[in-house]
This record gives sequence, C-alpha cells and structure tokens, in this order.
Amino acid sequence: MVFFILGALAMFASFIPEITDILGSRSKYGGSFKKEHGKRHIVLCGHITYESVSNFMSDFLHKDREDVDVELVIMNRKEPDLELEGLFKRHFTQVKFFQGTVMDANDLHRVNVKEADACLVLANKYCEDPDAEDAANILRVISIKNYHDDIKVIVQLLQYHNKSYLLNIPSWDLRRGDDAVCLAELKLGFIAQSCLAPGFSTLMANLFTMRSYSPENVSPNMPRWQNDYMRGTGMEMYTEYFSNTFHGLPFPEAAELCFVKLNLLLIAFEVRSEAEGESTIAINPGSEIKVDVNTRGFFIAESADDVKRALFFCRPCHGEAPDIKSVKKCRCRRATMAPVYLKSGLEKKKLSQHRRNKLVSANSKLSLLSSPKQSNAEPHFGNHVKHARFENHHQSRHHISGKQDHLRSRSDDAELELHDMERADRRRFDSTGMFHWCPSQTLSNCIISREKAAMTVLSNHVIVCLFADAHSALIGLRNLIMPLRASNFDYDELKHVVIVGDKEYIKKEWKSLCNFPKIIILNGSPLNRANLRAVNVNMCDMCVILAARNSNLDDSTLVDKEAILCSLNIKAMTFDDTVGLLRSVGKEGYLPSGSCILPNQGSKHIKLGVSSGSDIPMITELGNDANVQFLDQDDEDDPGTPLYMTQPFACGTAFAVSVLDSLMSTTYFNDNALTLIRTLITGGATPELEHILAEGIGMRGGYETAESASLRNRCRVAQLPLDDSPYFPHFGMGRTYCELFVYALKTYGILCFGLFRLRDTSDLETEAPILEPSTKRYVITNPPTEFVLLPSDLVFCLRPFEIVERTKRRRRNRPRTNQGPHDDF
Repeated sequence: MVFFILGALAMFASFIPEITDILGSRSKYGGSFKKEHGKRHIVLCGHITYESVSNFMSDFLHKDREDVDVELVIMNRKEPDLELEGLFKRHFTQVKFFQGTVMDANDLHRVNVKEADACLVLANKYCEDPDAEDAANILRVISIKNYHDDIKVIVQLLQYHNKSYLLNIPSWDLRRGDDAVCLAELKLGFIAQSCLAPGFSTLMANLFTMRSYSPENVSPNMPRWQNDYMRGTGMEMYTEYFSNTFHGLPFPEAAELCFVKLNLLLIAFEVRSEAEGESTIAINPGSEIKVDVNTRGFFIAESADDVKRALFFCRPCHGEAPDIKSVKKCRCRRATMAPVYLKSGLEKKKLSQHRRNKLVSANSKLSLLSSPKQSNAEPHFGNHVKHARFENHHQSRHHISGKQDHLRSRSDDAELELHDMERADRRRFDSTGMFHWCPSQTLSNCIISREKAAMTVLSNHVIVCLFADAHSALIGLRNLIMPLRASNFDYDELKHVVIVGDKEYIKKEWKSLCNFPKIIILNGSPLNRANLRAVNVNMCDMCVILAARNSNLDDSTLVDKEAILCSLNIKAMTFDDTVGLLRSVGKEGYLPSGSCILPNQGSKHIKLGVSSGSDIPMITELGNDANVQFLDQDDEDDPGTPLYMTQPFACGTAFAVSVLDSLMSTTYFNDNALTLIRTLITGGATPELEHILAEGIGMRGGYETAESASLRNRCRVAQLPLDDSPYFPHFGMGRTYCELFVYALKTYGILCFGLFRLRDTSDLETEAPILEPSTKRYVITNPPTEFVLLPSDLVFCLRPFEIVERTKRRRRNRPRTNQGPHDDF
C-alpha cells in the first residue's frame, strides 16, 4: 500500500508540468456562447480592431434606436489589445468576445452561428491590397455559409468588381437578406452625386449615421451656421407603417401631412404585393401609388420614437392640428391598428422578399416596373450592324464636344440625315436601360494634349484630379462615372468628365469606362497648374480629388499628402478675365460666382468663371480623418474635432470612407435602407447589371424600347436655387421652409429635403454685417417648418423626370419673344 501511494505521488509529480501548461495555455476568451432564451445575437468577425469595433458599436448601440435587445458576439483569431479589452468591459452586458476564426467549423459552433440573427464581416479599409482583403472576406462568407446555409450574412467589400464573386456561392441569396456593403461603390457614388448637388455627400452621410442633437447642449458661443448644421446631423432614416388615417392617400398628400402636422419627412414608399410576395421601393413616386395596409414609409426624423407618429396618428382623436408630443396610440384605434403593427413585426422577421426590388422612382407605374427586363438585351447584337457606319463619327464627336463646324457646309439633306444619326447614337442606353451608353472607345481617341485642351471651351464640366500610377491598386472609377451617366438625364445634360492623371493607370480601368460618353483624358500631373488651367478648372461644376492608397507608407497621416497638396494648390490659384462675385443691387443676400445662373439659356446654365481658386467647388477624398484639419487654413476647427463636426465636412468639400462604417449596422436593422441609398447615389444600378458585369464583358448596349424609356422616368437628386429660378419665383427673404416644401410638392411634385446655405449670410440679420463674407456653403438637413429662407439658398430636392421633360417641351414650343426668367411655368 505504501509503495502504491509513493508511486501515485511520483506519477502525479511528473504530470505537474503538463498540467501547468494546460491550465496556463487556456485562453480566457475560450469557451462557448450560451444564448439566453428569447434573446437574439449577431456574430461580428473579419477585421477586428479598436477603431472598427468602436465605430460599429457607437452606431449599433445608439440610444436613438428602438430598444435593441441584441447581443454582439465578436470573434477574432488574436486576443484583444488593452484598448479593445477596455471597450468590451464598458459594454460587458451587451458584448462578448471569443478567440477563434470563422474558418473553423468548431469555432462557429462555439458562437452558436446556427441560432444567430446574422453574421457581419468587417473589412480593413486601409489595407495594402484591397483585392486580397476582399478575397479573404469572401472566403469567410463561404465558410459561414458552408456551416449554415440559412444564416443572413452582411459583408464589407472594398472593390466593386469583387461583388460578382459572391454570386458564385450557392447559398448566397439576396432574398434572404444577404448583402454586400461595397465601400468603393458607395464612396464614389456619394462623390458623384456631390458633382450634381454639392454637399449631398455630407447630407446623406449624416442621415445613415446615428447621432444625437439636443438644443439644451448647444453652446451659446456656437455660430448660428454651426447650430443649423448640427441640428441636421441628428436626423436619421427610419421605416414605419402608416395608420388608417393615411390609407388611400397618394404620396404627395401623405408627405405633406407627415411634414406639416407630424414633423416627419417622407421620402419613399415600400409597397409589398401579397399576391406575388415582392416589394418595390418607390422614391417620390407621385400620385399613382397610394398608401394601403402593406405600405411602409421611409422617413427622415430625429429618433425612432418620432417616426411612431405616422403609425399612431388618428385624425378624429388628434385633430387637424395636433401637438406632435400628444400623438400617441389612442384607444379608439388600438384594435384596428394592432393587426398592422403585428404584421410589421412579422415582415421584419421574414427578410425574404425585399431584394427582388425593382428600383423605382418618380411617377413610375408599379405594374410596369415589376415586369421583366429581358427585351432590352435581345436586340443588342443586331444593333451593332446598324451602328457600325457611324461609330467613327460617334467617337470623334465625344473626343471634343462641339467641334463639328465642318458639317454645316454640307447640303440640307445630308445635314438632316447626320442629325438623325447623331440622335440615334445619343439615345442609346445600356441593356438595363438605366445608363447612357456608347460603343467602345479607344483610350487614344479620348486623350487630348494640353494645347488642345486649352483651345477647347470647357464649362460646367467635372474635373477628376487623379493621383495613381501603373502600380496602384484600382480605385473603381466606373462607380464615379455611372451616376453621372444615369438615363434619367437627357444626353445634352450630361457633364463632360475630364480626368487629369497618369494614362498608364487609366489603361487599367479603361475597360470599365470605355462605354460611357463624354469622357476626356489629360495625361499629366494634377499638381501642374498649366494642366489645371488648360481644362478650365475655374469654370468647372466640381473638382474631385482622388488618390490611390500607397502601400509603401509607414505613417498613416501621409496617405493624403497628394490630395491635400492638390487642394491647397488649386485654392491658391488666381484667374484673370473672370467675373468673381455676383453682387445684386438691392438684395439682402449675395451669390458667389459659382452660383450665377443666367435666365433664358436653354436647359444648360452658363457658369461664370471665378477669380480665386478658393471659390472653385471641390470635394477631396481623405483616407485619414485627422487630415481634414489641413484642407482649410482659415477654419477654426481644433485638431481633435470629429470629422462630421469639421467645417470642410459640413460644407461638403471633404469626404472620408470612415463615414460608411455605420452602414453595416444600418443594413442589419433596416434591410431596405441600403437598397434605398444605392438607388439614390448610384443612378440606378440593379442586381441585373451586377449579373451582366459578372460575365466580364462590360456594359452592353441596347435599343431604346418602350420599357427602357419608362425606366428613365425616375426622380433624381437636384439642387435648385431660390433666386432667379423658374421653379420658385416667389420665394426668398421672409418665406418659410414649410411654405416652400408644400408649394414645390403640390406644384411640381418636387420633394425638398435640405438647404445649402452660404455660411456668412446667416448673420445678415445682426446689426454688424460681415465686411468680407465667405463664399462657402454648409448643409442643413431637413430644416424645421418655420425655418426662414434666404434668396441665396440652394435647395436639395428629389426632382421628377417628367418635370424636366415638360420644361424642355415648353421651351421648344414657346414663341421667341421677350420673356421674363420665370415664364417657363
């Protein structure tokens, strides 16, 4: 017995080192996640750092959302650092961290993926190789889907062309709610819309980011313009069903009722068909779509509680002029509204039908938009035969617009025939009918020399200052050009896009750009002032500054050095023989030179050149948020100021990819929000187009059919002036925003959703006027009803396509007499 005890002790002593190793190697982040009954959880994986997680959590756990009873389970291969560990401890009741990888089925079992509500995959926005990062994330999606087919997956991708690889995953199903948040697509889409409506990128970025605004917390020393802007940053986008009071109302009446009585901005409908099980998003759809029990609205409001007014509003109980604070669920409507509310919850759990959306907008019939689009693609190949004779003329015409004086010497018959040929070419769209299209152009035909550019009168164009070389990663310029070539623009309204940069880089992207008309390339550095003067930078509608990420830099603050230097270089330029500021005698406000609009000039506005580079409209893409402090030398922003509170961002002259971080949580909570945002900023990109591009042959052309013509009938983002405008001739000093909103909606079907105001005109009411007012403007999102307008204000709006067409017809048909600037309407 003694020998047995001694042997056991000796054996135990020999196992002590091994036991110590086992206990010491056990991670405190091991184990498994135990889900509580009735509580949901999501799994977050991919690029897990303090910055990425904190940005996600600040939006995911924001107090403006409804009660979020969802646990956040984070999985990463590496242990969290001290900073990230401290973040987890501050939110220990809602966040759990496990060490592991989603590439291992055992680790997926540990975090209970089969019962998870969704799985979200984050990307490293600042990686050296974007394609490699996308490939890694797609592989993570494959592993997750291989473990559990039915899990909803939302993945961040960096490059647009990599979205097509997700379609190869058998269990990837858009109807289930699977989606990809492509940063290049959205970032460049925001910038493109800012070329059409400066400041729009800031307005939209603030809408899908959760922030709070409280008038009590406003400092008395805060300038008035900053207070107006900060109120807009507290606006977010929500969805909610309507009460019975709204049933049967067309969109304009429902939008007016929501804005005037409930202080809610309605911008779109989601109409669900019970028979076909499909849903349709209709943005500012006009009077043809009415509210019914299956209709859900997209609202802009300050919180989810505010949006409940649309669900609870009862005209008999709350009256014609209700106090918005008293709009609560009333007793008389509780029984009738309960089925709608319960249905709302069931619809949110289905998540199965919304990705079949046909992206709809102004005054488009629902039945027409639900029809298939196959007829556009069938005549495509035969169209090349008809078009072959005129291809050379088409390419030369797009080489430098307006250089066709030699055609006028021909006979009248030949001239008429050529005009018909041109018109046939102009009316060509891609096979989806959503974008203008032209036959493939060679890069050499689109490149012009500096001397030739100087002889070309370029005005109202878009200049892209591109910093990239042959070894740079792809930026994805197609996503910048596509919104500028949307088919809801007439061909004559398309702005020339002048790219100033290295032609060796443009060669890498030319396959995706060669089918878009009105593109000009100037080979050279955007830092060279001679190149900028040659392309008339002082007469452009927008100057976009883009830079490819340099993977060889160790200091992250230097990633934006070229963009910052280019921005400061342009602002320091001066120009002769230009007009400068347009000052109107007898008016309280004033207009900068970039806002001068001459009446009776047809559909195009003639832009007057500026005398100072600081007045040139610009938007600069930044890779590092902290670098925004270097863009404006005259601002008063502190170095530690958050990006959204800085003056360049508030004025719409700076944009950073970091503002897109909140889209992951937005897409999870509101599965249709990303579809709506894509509709607004991409110009009409559809899943059908993504399938076509996945084939690798680029965009295909098609004949203009009745169906493709109807697809043009969708609203677009616009920016209209109050002064010298045919739309709002009676609005200016003293009128309120509510009056403008109702007038524009009733008269033209135009839906207003913000203002772009001169920064220093807000102080004109004070006794001490500013001696040298700035030409900078700032964004005001969804102003209050009693907000007082100024003549110099520009209005952000959703403009129906038929308004544009009606304007052109009236201009063509009216007699040539001395008419005033407002006789169009």
